[in-house]
Amino acid sequence: MKCCVKGKKGMKNKFIYTSLTRISDLDDGIFTIEEIDRSRWELGDYVASKIIDPGSNDLSLELPSGRMRGVIGGEWIIGALGERFATLEATGTWKKVGDDLKMNVLTAAGLMGKLTSKSVFIPNMMEVVYKGHLFRDGQKLNMDHFVEESPEAPFNTPVVLLVGTSMSAGKTTSARIVTNLYKMAGYKVVGAKLSGAGRYKDILAIKDVGADAVFDFVDVGLPTSICPREVYMSKLGQLINKIAGVRADVAVIEIGASPLEPYNGDIAIDALRDQIKCIILCASDPYAVYGLMKAYNVIPDIVTGIATNTLAGIQMVERLCQVKALNLIDATTSAELKDILTAKTSLSLKEKQITMY
Repeated sequence: MKCCVKGKKGMKNKFIYTSLTRISDLDDGIFTIEEIDRSRWELGDYVASKIIDPGSNDLSLELPSGRMRGVIGGEWIIGALGERFATLEATGTWKKVGDDLKMNVLTAAGLMGKLTSKSVFIPNMMEVVYKGHLFRDGQKLNMDHFVEESPEAPFNTPVVLLVGTSMSAGKTTSARIVTNLYKMAGYKVVGAKLSGAGRYKDILAIKDVGADAVFDFVDVGLPTSICPREVYMSKLGQLINKIAGVRADVAVIEIGASPLEPYNGDIAIDALRDQIKCIILCASDPYAVYGLMKAYNVIPDIVTGIATNTLAGIQMVERLCQVKALNLIDATTSAELKDILTAKTSLSLKEKQITMY
């Protein structure tokens, strides 16, 4: 199959451009769609697919703006090939697509691959059929083609690191709270997510509370951080250069999923280690805190997340793991959180006086 497609010149609504296309000019440019043999498929390739089963009525897709959009059967999606290995929701990979060329939308961001397992607690996932790869001037288009290189820069920004025992443990919520505290105190803050499966909403949440700049692995051409370790190390170097280039007072950085999952989070932590001033561990339960501390040899400065929702959880974390547990979404913990962050980063969190006109 081969056809010439123009972006906004009369063809604006032909495709749903998912948020994994946000680093590209596909919406404005010209490209062709060509079906190619699966032996030529690669991580991060931009592909066009047609929806054959929208799944649940509640399913929607994330647009390059971060806004969510409902779908209709028969619509065409532009997304990118990748892998997902989520402990609580679903797993899948482009490498398992069969001869029927059917696959699934593995995340709302447009991560495309064949579903290999799914939790019974989430709805059926959107099913699509592959229609072809995107080409321009005879070249297959990959996310790599749209990466803006950043000059090498020394990374000496203090880091507040958010790690989790699993997905959906409270990392992004905690990152929002920490970012807001630093912004209210007048500091320049850069936010970043270094590993996980591509969704724009996580770093947008940090931007929404005032971060001066935000980045994630999508900015360096990865739809997901599940990739060969040498590839991830190279991409991580590019990403750290972007973060360093902001010259922020503090970096609030999230490691998606957990360091023990195949998202290369352990590499990210090792790369940041010299600049990590405070570690906030978001946990699903107290025993998960103990397990991650032992498996990865990390001692958090604060434990928060689902494990701290009740006094029972807080007391068990502190008794079992001998670390401070705070429910950060409880406003009464704010003063103690400020004290810990101030002591660890040497950046005072006394709020600046705001003059209203």
